Amino acid sequence: MPDLTRLEHIVSQLAQQATQIDKQRGDARRPLFDEQLFHCRSKKLMPCIQEIRHEIHALRTEQNAGKLHPTRTQHVCERIIAQIQAVQRELATLDIRKNEPKPQRTWRKPLHELYQDLAQHQEWERRLEDMLRDKNQMLPRCTTLQEQQQTQREIVALEGRLARCTAARGKIEVSIGQRERKG
Repeated sequence: MPDLTRLEHIVSQLAQQATQIDKQRGDARRPLFDEQLFHCRSKKLMPCIQEIRHEIHALRTEQNAGKLHPTRTQHVCERIIAQIQAVQRELATLDIRKNEPKPQRTWRKPLHELYQDLAQHQEWERRLEDMLRDKNQMLPRCTTLQEQQQTQREIVALEGRLARCTAARGKIEVSIGQRERKG
């Protein structure tokens, strides 16, 4: 049985820090965490904290109703712990990132390198699609619940990688198009 009170206490402490940080820095340039970890895709910390609180509250409700299933509990608790650790890392590395030099936009890759990057991303995309197809075909053949859950986690991870690769390929294509129009 998970110690939900302890998790709630940790999240309350993180919420205090997150509120302060959100006020100081405002929105980040892009979402703080991967969509596999947080569904909210927030550029601030507090919506992420709220998502964690919502998960804990859902577990507490199921626990009070006597409907807490061990497999689901383990999965949700692992996710909550991963989310808490991600927020803790974000808070711990704020000072380090504050002192990092900002990326400069003046340097641009030559056009031929962009085409090489595009070809590389297309190849990665093809491989990821093949791997995803293989995992989806394996799923019905899983004999145990653990095998099925592991395969499903691998499918979700591959889908995330494929989505990021496709987005990166799209950005490269846009860069090439802009560069070619400029001459």
